[in-house]
Amino acid sequence: MLEIDPPFKSSPGKAFPLGASVVEDGVNFAIFSQNATSVTLCLSVHGSVHNEEVRNGMIEVKLDAQVNKTGDIWHVCVEGLPDSGVLYGYHVDGPREWDKGHRFDSSVVLLDPYAKLVVGRKFFGDATDKVSQFLGTFDFCSLPFDWGPDYKLPNIPETDLVIYEMSLRSFTADESSGLDSSICGSYLGVIEKIPHLVELGINAVELLPVFEFDELEFKRFPNPRDHMINTWGYSTMNFFAPMSRYASAASGALGASQEFKQMVKALHNAGIEVILDVVYNHTNEADDEHPYTTSFRGIDNKVYYMMNFDNKAELLNFAGCGNTLNCNHPVVMELVLDSLRHWVKEYHVDGFRFDLASVLCRGTDGAPLNAPPLIKAIAKDPALSRCKIIAEPWDCAGLYLVGSFPNWDRWAEWNGKYRDDIRRFIKGDPGMKGTFATRISGSADLYQVNKRKPYHSINFVIAHDGFSLYDLVSYNNKHNEANGEKGRDGCNDNFSWNCGFEGETDDVNINSLRARQMKNFHVALMISQGTPMMLMGDEYGHTRYGNNNSYGHDTFLNHFQWKQLEAKKGSHFRFFSEMIKFRHNHPILRRDRFLGKNDVTWHEDNWGNPESKFLAFTLRDDKFGNDIYLAFNAHDYFVKAAMPAPPHKKQWHRVIDTNLESPDDFVREGVPFSKDTYSLAPYSSVLMEAKP
Repeated sequence: MLEIDPPFKSSPGKAFPLGASVVEDGVNFAIFSQNATSVTLCLSVHGSVHNEEVRNGMIEVKLDAQVNKTGDIWHVCVEGLPDSGVLYGYHVDGPREWDKGHRFDSSVVLLDPYAKLVVGRKFFGDATDKVSQFLGTFDFCSLPFDWGPDYKLPNIPETDLVIYEMSLRSFTADESSGLDSSICGSYLGVIEKIPHLVELGINAVELLPVFEFDELEFKRFPNPRDHMINTWGYSTMNFFAPMSRYASAASGALGASQEFKQMVKALHNAGIEVILDVVYNHTNEADDEHPYTTSFRGIDNKVYYMMNFDNKAELLNFAGCGNTLNCNHPVVMELVLDSLRHWVKEYHVDGFRFDLASVLCRGTDGAPLNAPPLIKAIAKDPALSRCKIIAEPWDCAGLYLVGSFPNWDRWAEWNGKYRDDIRRFIKGDPGMKGTFATRISGSADLYQVNKRKPYHSINFVIAHDGFSLYDLVSYNNKHNEANGEKGRDGCNDNFSWNCGFEGETDDVNINSLRARQMKNFHVALMISQGTPMMLMGDEYGHTRYGNNNSYGHDTFLNHFQWKQLEAKKGSHFRFFSEMIKFRHNHPILRRDRFLGKNDVTWHEDNWGNPESKFLAFTLRDDKFGNDIYLAFNAHDYFVKAAMPAPPHKKQWHRVIDTNLESPDDFVREGVPFSKDTYSLAPYSSVLMEAKP
C-alpha cells in the first residue's frame, strides 16, 4: 500500500460503482475519463463539511494509470477515512489539443459527476462568497431515512393528475409566508405550506430544478446580467445532489438530503406527487468564451459535450446556454439513467419533466435521431416504470417535436400548441374556434397515434417562462428591462391582450374584464381532455409586471405573495380551487381515451366562419346522465345561446358563469336553469350540469 498522509493508506480500488462508495477496506473512489493522462484525488478531511479552508491544504492522492485504471475508469480505495465530513474532488490533466475537443486544466479541483452530495456556499445568494468551491461529500454513517410504517406512494393515475408548477425557493422565500427565516425558501418551508396545496386541489407539484446549481454564476465576471441571481436553477452542476442551499439555514448537503426526503414524505402523505424539472440538455459550465469549469469540461470535455469538429471543436449550443450535453453518447446516457434511478430509489420522486427534451433527441454530432437511444432507454427502464415522464418537446435550435416526440407510448409532452391556441381563442383572435375545439378535446390531431392517450398532452396556458396569468391579460408586450439585456431576452410571441391598458390601472371595467379572462382561461384548462398544469401564484393573480423571463430575480417578481393570496381567498382563489375540484369530481373531463361521436355534441353550424368566436357543446355522461354543457364567448358582445334539452328526468344547473361576481361565478351545487336560451356576456364562459 502507498502511504499518503497518516493515517490514510490507499489500494488500487475498483472501477464500479462510479462515485464514492463504502467498501470493506475503506472508501472507494471511481471516475470516468477516456482522454485523461493523469488523475489526482483531492481530499479534505475535517470534522465539519463546512470547513472554510477547503481550498487550501487538500490531501492529494495521485493515481497510477498502470494500477488505478480499468478501461476508461480511474479508481482508488482510501483507508481510514471518516464515514462523513470528507470533501473530495479531482485534478485531471490530459492533452491540451483544443481543436480535438480537449479542455483539460489541471489547476482546477473538479466535482465528481457521481457525487451524491455537494458542498458549496452555505447561504443562498451570499454575495460575500461568489467564488465558492463546489466539492463532493458523502455520508455513510447515518441511519436509513424513516419513511414511516404507513407510508405509501400516491401512484396517481395519469388521467387524474392536476400539476402545479412551482419554484421551491420562491414558494416560501418572501417574508409574507410567515415562516421562520431559517426555513424560508427551503424544503421544510414547502412542508409548512402543504395545507395551501391541498386546499387548492392540485395533486402533483412540478418543481423547478432542485439539483445542485450555482445561483451566483452570473457574477463571475462583469456582464449585463451580473446584478441577477439564478433563481430558477436551469444550470445544473451535478445530477445526483439536491440543492444544498434549499436546506434550512446552514444545514448543508447532508441536511438537504434529509430535508428533501422529509418534504417528499409529507407531500406523499397529503396525496401529492413530486415531479422534478430536470436539465440534462446542458450544464453550468457555459461556453468557451467565459467557461465555468467545475466538472465535466475538465474531466473529459470531448465525451461530455457536443462539438463541431469542422470548426475548431467549438461547443454546439442547442440549449441556448453555451454548451450541449452529449446525451446519446453511451457514457453520458448511463450517467443520465443512473441519475434518474437515484432520484426514484433514494428520494422516491414520482416523475420527471425534461427541459428542452428535443436536445435529448440529437446524436453525438447534433443531428436529430428518429429513435434516440436515451429517450427509448428512459421509456423502457424498469426502475422508472412507475414514473411520469414528460418532455418539453423543443430546443433552442428549432427542433420542434410537439405531437411527434419519440415516445414509445410512454412519454407525455408539454403541449405548446395548446398554450398558443387557447390563448388566441380566449382573447378573441379570429379563425380559432375549430382549433380551440380540437385542443380542449385532447389534441387528437397530435396524440391519437398508436397507444397514446389524451393524458399524454400536458395542457397549460401558463408556465414559469413567459407571462404569469395576470400578466397575460394585462400586458401586450414584455417588459424585461430589469434583466439587463435591453429587452432582447424573452419570447416576443406571447398571444397576450392587456384588455385595454398596458399594465396596472385603476379602471374598474378593465380590471373586471381581466378577472373574467383569467377565470375563462382556468375553466378552459380544467375542462380540457388531457393533463392540466397551472403555475404557482396564478391562484391569486401573481404579477411580474410584464417581465416574461424572470429567471434572475430572487425578489417579489418571483416570490409567492402570501398576503395577496389572503386578499383573494374569497374570490379569485375560491374560483380556481372550486374549478380544480370540479374536474376531480367529474370523470368525463378526464377520459383515458379520445372523444368519440357519442361523447360530445357540438352545438355548432358555423365552423367555417373565421369571425365566429362562440363555441358551445355538451359532454355526454352515458353512465349517469350527468351531462355537462359548456359555452365560451370570445366576442366583445353578448351572445344568446340556445340551450339543448337536458337528459331525461334531468334539469340544467348553472355551476359557472365567469361574468358574475363571487360567489355567484361558481356555485358548486348549481343554480337550476330551465329557460330555452342563456345570454353570455362578452368574454365569458358558462358551465351547466345536468342533475335530477
